[in-house]
Amino acid sequence: MKKFIADPSFWELFPNAAIGVLSVSGIDEAAQLPPEQAAEVAELLKNANAAALAHLDDGVPLSQNRPVAVWREAYQKFPTKKGVRCSIEALLKRVSKGEPVGTIAPTVDITNAISLKYALPIGAEDLDAFDGDLHLGVMAGGEDFLPIGADQPDPPRPGELAYYDGTGVVCRCWNWRDGKRTAIKDATTAEFIAMECVEPERLDDLKAALDELAGLLERYVGAKVVSKGVVDSSCREIPISE
Repeated sequence: MKKFIADPSFWELFPNAAIGVLSVSGIDEAAQLPPEQAAEVAELLKNANAAALAHLDDGVPLSQNRPVAVWREAYQKFPTKKGVRCSIEALLKRVSKGEPVGTIAPTVDITNAISLKYALPIGAEDLDAFDGDLHLGVMAGGEDFLPIGADQPDPPRPGELAYYDGTGVVCRCWNWRDGKRTAIKDATTAEFIAMECVEPERLDDLKAALDELAGLLERYVGAKVVSKGVVDSSCREIPISE
């Protein structure tokens, strides 16, 4: 049985953070939905793009909107590469410019829809590719990491926060860039999904987003929920495999 464990070093940086964790099996990443279901997912994403506008204030620079500002502030608490931005900022930036996030594939569309609706970052990894337990903690620097789309290693800096397993880093700068080794592929059937929240007052939003995402993945792409829960300072680990 594999577990997700948030290390003590993570809680020293973010004592009030919470991480929604969802692990699923039997998912069909290459699903071709029937026309009726495809239309439903497209409508879900369309509505989420519209809902995301509620998280943005008119006339305010993107960086000063709360869902973006809280993550820029979070990234100041550990060493990062210059220009690193949280995934939710990229999604909200498109919405703010009148360029709605478009359809890609059912699982991606569903995940993007929930991320937009709740203004929370969400990431997914191939659970079967993990070497033992998955951790989130501070790196010594130089750990093995090959980014998606790269042909050269790009190891984390000393003090950087990252997801990692027994082989190396899974995602750099907490939730910034995924590695090739554990990336989701068409053949992936078991996934670890994390959605992070650094605002304690939004815990109910996190739980609602987690529940909604699980239900949608079950309904549209055949996912079976293996584990679902929230990791926080009072519950620092959770099983993620059977």
